[in-house]
Amino acid sequence: MSPNSSSSPFHLQSSTSDDSPPSDLPLKPIPGNYGLPFFGPIKDRLDFFYHQGKESFFQTRMHKYQSTVFRTNMPPGPFIASNPNVITLLDAISFPILFDTSKVEKLNVFDGTYMPSTAFTGGYRVCPFLDPSEPKHALLKRLLFTLLATLHDKFIPLFQNCLSELFINLEDQLSDKGKVYFNTLNDNMSFNFVLRLFCDQNPSETRLGSNGQKLLDEWLFFQLAPLITLGLPKFFNFFEDLLFHTWPLPAFLVKCSYKKIYDVFYMSMSSILDEAESFGIKRDEACHNLVFMAGFNSYGGMKTWFPALIKWVGLAGEKLHHQLRDEIRSVVRAEGGVTLSGIDKMSLTNSVVYEALRIEPPVPFQYGKAKEDLVVHSHDAAFEIKKGEMIFGYQPFATKDPKIFEDPEEFVGHRFVGEGKKLLKYVYWSNGREVDDPTVEDKQCPGKDLVVLLSRVMLVELFLRYDTFTIEAGTLLLGSSATFTSLTKATSI
Repeated sequence: MSPNSSSSPFHLQSSTSDDSPPSDLPLKPIPGNYGLPFFGPIKDRLDFFYHQGKESFFQTRMHKYQSTVFRTNMPPGPFIASNPNVITLLDAISFPILFDTSKVEKLNVFDGTYMPSTAFTGGYRVCPFLDPSEPKHALLKRLLFTLLATLHDKFIPLFQNCLSELFINLEDQLSDKGKVYFNTLNDNMSFNFVLRLFCDQNPSETRLGSNGQKLLDEWLFFQLAPLITLGLPKFFNFFEDLLFHTWPLPAFLVKCSYKKIYDVFYMSMSSILDEAESFGIKRDEACHNLVFMAGFNSYGGMKTWFPALIKWVGLAGEKLHHQLRDEIRSVVRAEGGVTLSGIDKMSLTNSVVYEALRIEPPVPFQYGKAKEDLVVHSHDAAFEIKKGEMIFGYQPFATKDPKIFEDPEEFVGHRFVGEGKKLLKYVYWSNGREVDDPTVEDKQCPGKDLVVLLSRVMLVELFLRYDTFTIEAGTLLLGSSATFTSLTKATSI
């Protein structure tokens, strides 16, 4: 790909749409408050993690203020975040203001109201923390597009290979134990796929050996600790809050772990690092960005997303499984194998992926700081936001907006088939609309289409092998868990 390229290197589906809010909505003051300094943010933090939980935290405030736009504090608050005050958006109409980088600044808001130390990333602010107005943002995002373009021929065959190993292990363990925790198998598969894709090596062939996944998990945990709770008994809540949510965990504790991962990428990716230097990016800065994309965005995303996909498909039941099985096998027979063109023809399979992304988006939070005084519209009112105020959106509410989606809390596999495709503009999981393509000028995930593709391939490979399956579902620190309780092998292909 040319260094001048500015958009995603592969494209699965595209359309353009724009929702113009009504011009006659009443201008209302934003309801809610931040409470007393210091104590208000701590109260909201305790509500969020312990007293109410995420969903109830937003639900109770939305009902209290009779508004999907209101003021509150977001964790972690004191002493990690200097200013936890946010204006919350919970509907599908107001939410997209967070994608408009002409109106909101995305400087250092990737993780929310706080930013982890740059010591986690070699002293550099990596691309996700940059605002598109910063010159280096375009260079780094273009580099990521270039890398994805060079690897596109490997996506499907390599992922199929990794999935084959996963399913073999799944069958063996299910036969031995009667049930299998999918998340552990998925973590192993995801780590192997990421390292083989970007470094062209099996983890066991590198200096990471069998410890690579553990090292990467530690590095991720230390950055995300202010946003999670371990779900411990109530007696331990005070100690957990003090340890995880009051002061940042020191980066030096995982410095050696990160250095081992960084060295593997540095030694394995010389050609793309050469390309980075031709763009005017320092070699080490480029490598830290590539490690973050591979470790945080790719592995971290797969770690949370694929169990959610399996959970929702598994819970949907045997009727949907049979429909998916019939569609997938019919297209694969006609195509003579699993191909990108064939996958694009699987309308139900594609819809199921989008529905899972709608009902449980892998990244639930979005932030942006108003660049100017602006007016944001919900379904029934307009609200004025002042320059410098932090805007926060909770995606699972926006993508389950009952004024947009019928039966929004239900998983409807065929929701985006046929005329239902028009609703894809309200699927926001990638820091942008599903119908839009990422560019160097925005903050939409550069690997957005790759996530969708791999999700489709996972379902294709699953239903080529099996007729149906059952699972038990649960929740984790971040995301969902899925435990396989039965698998019915395919009777015919």
